[in-house]
Amino acid sequence: MRQRNKPWADDFLRENAHFIIPDPASKRGRWADVFGNSNPIFVEIGTGKGQFIAGMAKQYPDVNFIGIELAKSVIVTAAQKIMETNPDNILLINENAEELESIFANDEIAQLYLNFSDPWPKNRHEKRRLTYYTFLKRYRNVLQENGELIFKTDNRGLFEYSLVSFSEFGMTFKEVNLNLHAIEDPMNVMTEYEEKFSAKGQTIYRCRSVF
Repeated sequence: MRQRNKPWADDFLRENAHFIIPDPASKRGRWADVFGNSNPIFVEIGTGKGQFIAGMAKQYPDVNFIGIELAKSVIVTAAQKIMETNPDNILLINENAEELESIFANDEIAQLYLNFSDPWPKNRHEKRRLTYYTFLKRYRNVLQENGELIFKTDNRGLFEYSLVSFSEFGMTFKEVNLNLHAIEDPMNVMTEYEEKFSAKGQTIYRCRSVF
């Protein structure tokens, strides 16, 4: 869905540079200093409107969360929602996931989330999928040993593709769930899309894996 342009987004980003980090590459290897503690860092790529990361930060107050979102019109909406509760364990980054290794040092992230990523269904767009092997290389480098990659989607084609991609990359599966909501996982925090899709009866898939 195309997001409506927000002409005030640039001003909002500048005014909230303490929360939406304007030069994340300068913090590479120093994110613990930015948060002011040594708590583990969990990263969500494609944070959308912020419901998931806000819920996770509330559920896990001893974890630092960083949400990465490319679209300015989306990240400012997420920031407005999150800032209502003034959390001290969330930061946002307006950046492309391709820059992940410029933003984080090797082994700096404890856990990484991909939630309802764009499936890019056409074959010619395969390289844009966030579970394509070039992205997996980036994730492997920034994740700590035994750090998990957690992937959720409603798109069966993307899920199947991703399982093959993970397997060919040599990753180990800790969970492959073909109907997440059937197990009623009390620790699962839903995204906006997840609530919308599940309410319509669509199946939600989840995979947890390590490099």
